[in-house]
Amino acid sequence: MGVTTQNTAQMRALKLSSMARAYETQLQQPKLHELGFDDRLALLLESEESDRRNRKLSRLIRQANLRESAALEDLDDRAGRGLDKSQVASLATCTWITKHQGLLIVGPTGVGKTWIGCAMGNQACRQGLTVQFYRLSELYDQIADAQHDGTLPRLKLALTKPNLLILDDFGIGDMSTTAAQLLLDVIDSRQHRGSLLITSQYPVDKWHGLFPDQTVADATLDRFVHTSHRLNLKGESMRKLRAKLDSDTP
Repeated sequence: MGVTTQNTAQMRALKLSSMARAYETQLQQPKLHELGFDDRLALLLESEESDRRNRKLSRLIRQANLRESAALEDLDDRAGRGLDKSQVASLATCTWITKHQGLLIVGPTGVGKTWIGCAMGNQACRQGLTVQFYRLSELYDQIADAQHDGTLPRLKLALTKPNLLILDDFGIGDMSTTAAQLLLDVIDSRQHRGSLLITSQYPVDKWHGLFPDQTVADATLDRFVHTSHRLNLKGESMRKLRAKLDSDTP
């Protein structure tokens, strides 16, 4: 076995597959042979690091189960939507997540709450943070099933683990007493461990009435609402605007 073949085999054995591919590419490009050893090694290491970073990002985004494929650089921040560019730029740093703070995204139907929530989740994944997205109406069904089959503690743990938990469409679906208590427990346990992002079409001053138990409502809102950042969206439905643009396109 030649030295080059042996080197490639050892790289693959050490799970340095990207480095092995870059090494094989270098062998086929004579101009790269003019570089010094350290420069060529740096290129190999950079290739391996980049590949691992991209694979980790893909894994984090896949595990996050984001409902929308969204990125903050594609955000439509036109006037009239209620978006503050400096606030969005600050939130994009994800410092609020590392500080275990919350984020509320509130506004009427169709203004892009879920899209922005998913864009924030995508941004967190880019920072190497773990994210999990749930539509609350579907989560309520999961809670009911978990209560029935005895797996509620496991679901609670899953909701507690990620650096950022996204709960979409608060106020949609029937919140049971069990779901309300679980939500309180999760928020309480995440206060010093992770962050929570909630979207809702209901104004925050209406949230209290969405809980089946007012005592639990008081405790939940006190722990989350008063210590969270807010994006109050307004304007026309983005879906209607897109539909109008599509209909106007010849």
